[in-house]
Amino acid sequence: MTVDPLPPQPATGPGGAAAPPYGTAPRDDAARRAELAAFLRSRRERITPEQVGLPRGARRRTPGLRREEVAHLGAVGVTWYTWLEQARDIHVSPQVLDAVARALLLDRAERSHLFALAGAVDPMPGRECTGVTRELWQLLHQLTPFPAVVQNSRFDILAYNRTYGRLLCDLDAVPEEDRNCMWLAFTHPVWRAGLGDLEATLRVMAAKFRASMAEHLAEPAWKALVARLMEASPEFREIWAQHEVLRPVSAVKVFRHPRAGALQLTATSLWTGPNPGPKLLYYTPVDEMSRERLEQLAAEPAALAAV
Repeated sequence: MTVDPLPPQPATGPGGAAAPPYGTAPRDDAARRAELAAFLRSRRERITPEQVGLPRGARRRTPGLRREEVAHLGAVGVTWYTWLEQARDIHVSPQVLDAVARALLLDRAERSHLFALAGAVDPMPGRECTGVTRELWQLLHQLTPFPAVVQNSRFDILAYNRTYGRLLCDLDAVPEEDRNCMWLAFTHPVWRAGLGDLEATLRVMAAKFRASMAEHLAEPAWKALVARLMEASPEFREIWAQHEVLRPVSAVKVFRHPRAGALQLTATSLWTGPNPGPKLLYYTPVDEMSRERLEQLAAEPAALAAV
């Protein structure tokens, strides 16, 4: 008598929970999991037992730590960690990834790489660099009469030259806590009046902001700014609800200054270090008339520029 073979049984994880099917993810996901597995193995193998307070033992053959030792140090399941190093198609929580990062003594760059490969949001991201170096201050000054500003990825204004400080309003008179391009574009009447196409600009800015925020969802400063804008601006509430995203690109922008007149400028962003970090945004004139008007704006006495 022949017996029909049993149908394949699903793999189970800790506690008998069914594991996700293996080998069914898209090719790019499989490549990402393979890279994650290789990265974890390389980080594990570089750590000696002595570095984490474990005895080496006489029969150790594995370079670095064993998988079960990493799991023990991170207080995570051995099975789950093994599956990670085997590039299995499993979902791992940010809390588990955080524990693994600590167990493997990852630095900030390595931790960021781990979460990116895992497709997860870091619950404890490194603080964004807000420093402006002396060299960057000098560059801002040398770009005059072209408007130039240093921003972070949240659109906070960290530093600016004389022309930028006069382009859309008297920026020196704006309280430091309000020097954020999103906040000014949605709430500051004079700033808004200087934007050539206000409606389109607001939509583009909100879309860029949402795209940038995807990497900072757990950060209180980002959430606080969104909450503040939601409370202050009906326009922001309406646009934000549409969930549009847009990556930063260079583009021609039109500004309307009460004395210098219309200005057509090309905006270009340059990151000054690893992202997240400061970026230099500067504007160059599209035509000779815009160039002359920028020179006029930069040459105005401070008292007149503040009017």
